[in-house]
Amino acid sequence: MTTHMPAGTPDEDVENTRAREASRARELADEGHLLRLWRPPLHEGEWRTVRLFAAADDTDLEKALASMPLRMWRTDEVTPLGAHPNDPASASVPVRHRGVQEFLSTFTVTVPAGVPGHAVDKTRTQEAARAHELAKEGHLLRLWTLPGESRALGLWRTQDAAEMETILQSLPLAQWMTIELTPLSDHPNDPAASLT
Repeated sequence: MTTHMPAGTPDEDVENTRAREASRARELADEGHLLRLWRPPLHEGEWRTVRLFAAADDTDLEKALASMPLRMWRTDEVTPLGAHPNDPASASVPVRHRGVQEFLSTFTVTVPAGVPGHAVDKTRTQEAARAHELAKEGHLLRLWTLPGESRALGLWRTQDAAEMETILQSLPLAQWMTIELTPLSDHPNDPAASLT
């Protein structure tokens, strides 16, 4: 979600709308629609958030998004998430913990031509085992499939970026992966904040 404030908007209107947005975020969380909320790295004067929603379908999601007061100034980019076989917590929502860093990773796996099928299968089995280990250690919180072939989104928790990089290099599929990593910071309206 990226918010573009119209030039000349009075500060009072901005603060009023932000307060109504926070209230609506709490309501959507109580209804089970808004699961998590983060701030990605921002540029000067930019308002962006990453939100994790649950919805029955596109219509249900649009209804939730349209109900938010900042929608009048915001553009939303929606990415549907699918079940991933290595997802460690398909039935739970990760809670926020202070003093640790959360990251989103986008993985695209491209197996080079000529790699034998048995080698690919073995590496994918090793990847599943490593994902299980990382989940047990509390690093891998969630894993979803993304639209497109061999793409996934991961939610991670580590002490810092250096630990995150070490973890990513430990993945058996890393040799065939392109990884985009986004550090996340706390958002005051994150529903998980009330669970810590």
